Amino acid sequence: MVRAAVLPAVGSALRLAEIDLPAPGPGQVRVRLAAAGVCHSDLSLSNGTLKQPAPAVLGHEGAGTVTAVGPDVTAVAPGDRVVLNWAPSCGSCHFCGLGEVWLCANAGAAAAVPYARWEGGDLYPGLGTAAFAEETVVPAHAAIPLPEGIGLADGALLGCAVLTGWGAVHNAARVRAGESVAVFGVGGVGLAVLQAARIAGAGPIVAVDVSPAKEELALAAGATDFVLASDSAAKEIRRLTGGIGADVAIECVGRADTIRAAWSSTRRGGRTTVVGIGGQDQQVAFSALELFYFGRTLAGCVYGNSNPATDIPLIADHVRAGRFDLSSLVTDRIDLAGIPTAFEAMLAGQGGRALVVFE
Repeated sequence: MVRAAVLPAVGSALRLAEIDLPAPGPGQVRVRLAAAGVCHSDLSLSNGTLKQPAPAVLGHEGAGTVTAVGPDVTAVAPGDRVVLNWAPSCGSCHFCGLGEVWLCANAGAAAAVPYARWEGGDLYPGLGTAAFAEETVVPAHAAIPLPEGIGLADGALLGCAVLTGWGAVHNAARVRAGESVAVFGVGGVGLAVLQAARIAGAGPIVAVDVSPAKEELALAAGATDFVLASDSAAKEIRRLTGGIGADVAIECVGRADTIRAAWSSTRRGGRTTVVGIGGQDQQVAFSALELFYFGRTLAGCVYGNSNPATDIPLIADHVRAGRFDLSSLVTDRIDLAGIPTAFEAMLAGQGGRALVVFE
C-alpha cells in the first residue's frame, strides 16, 4: 500500500489515502518519488478545465528512484534516478515523424488507463504519472534518467516548470541575445522563463504579475524590470523598450486578458508565445486590420516545444555551471497534506512553485 493524495471526482477535494499499487507490468517501471511540484495544470485537472478520468492521483512534475522494472524494460534499472515525463512520445505517430515529439498524438494515452486500485475500484494516473504519491508506476519511456550532479528533489522541477520555461524561450520563441522579453505571470514556469531569457542574453527582461510580492522573485530570476499587471501594462512595457514594444512576449497564465496584453506589448514584427493553459471560455479577439498592420506572430507552446531526452541534459549543464538555479523556483516545501493550500495560493496569485518533498 502506498500513501497518496486522491481526487475522488472532478471538482472534489483531495483526500489522503492508501492505494494499492501493483508491481510494474511489461514495459513499466515503479518509481519511489523524492519530490513532486504542484503545477497549475494539476489544479486545472482537479476542477475540470483539463480532462482527466477520476478517481485519480494527480501530480506530473516529479523525480525519484526506480525500485522495480517490468518485463522488456532495458532503458532503466532499479536504483536509477529518473525524472517523470508526463508527455512521453510514441516515436511512430505523424508528429513524432516530423520531429515534433511535444505534439505526439499518443502522449496522453497512459492517463486514460487505470494504474492502481482504491476503495475496491479503478484509479487513474493524473497525466499518466500520478506523482502525488509516495510511489507510482509509469511506462518506461516516461522515466528520463536524471543527469548526475542534480539533486532529486529540485530535479523534479525539470519534469514540467523548467522544461516548459526553458523551451518557451529557446525552442518556441527562439529568443536571441539582445532581444527584449516581456514575461506575463511569475509562477513556477514564469520564473523558469526569466532565468532562461537571462541565459539567452536577452535584455531588457520585463516581468509582469498581479502580485507586487512577486517583484523580488522576478528580479532575482533575471528580470531587469517589474510591472504590476493592469490595463496599462502594455503601455509601460513599450516605455521600457524605447517606445517600440518587446521583441518577444511570453504569456504564462492562460487567460484571455493576459494573452491580449502580451500581444499588445509586443513590437511590430515581434513574437508572442502562449505557454499558459486556459479554458475553452477564454476567447481572445483581434481585428483583421491589426493582424495585418502589426505583423506579429502569435504561437502556442506545448511542454516548451521540448524533447526531454535532449533538453534535460542541456539544462542540467546550466544547473551544474551555476547559471540556472532550480531551488530559487521553490517558494514552499510541503507534504501531501499541503497540496490543497498550494492550490489556494495559485488561485490567489501567490508564490512560485510549491514542492511536495517525500524524502
